[in-house]
Amino acid sequence: MQEGIDVALRMGKMTDSTLTARRVARCKRLVLGTPAYFDRAGTPATPSELSRHQAVVYLREGSVWSFQRESTELAVTVRSRLRVSAAEGVRAAVLADAGIAIASEWMFTPELQAGAVRAVLPEWSLPALDLWAVLPTGRAATAKARTFVNFFERSFNA
Repeated sequence: MQEGIDVALRMGKMTDSTLTARRVARCKRLVLGTPAYFDRAGTPATPSELSRHQAVVYLREGSVWSFQRESTELAVTVRSRLRVSAAEGVRAAVLADAGIAIASEWMFTPELQAGAVRAVLPEWSLPALDLWAVLPTGRAATAKARTFVNFFERSFNA
């Protein structure tokens, strides 16, 4: 982290052990698409059926999607119609009916509630997405940083 930054937010796995990190939230990830896409391509009933669908692949996720149901684990390689490097690109492509994607529930909450996108395979789970507050190591966190992290954690977990 750069000098003068009190706190940063990071999603995913924490790999930098030189930082002080606190997990502030965990989000469910979903396989989702638009009703128009599913009307055109069909709705997958099992993870293995995803290989017959067009996928919008977020580069951080990759083309191999791992699922779990009880003690069963399954990895599926999807065909990527489109690969994007930013979450905004995933949103735009899914909302444009380009295919299915793995995304955090946070990323599509309004669209899920409105029915503009639909999650599939609810009996299967994907690894959760963690949100971290990251603080510089070697100096005490400021009162403002601690207050912000506490507020952020309460807001996301409410």
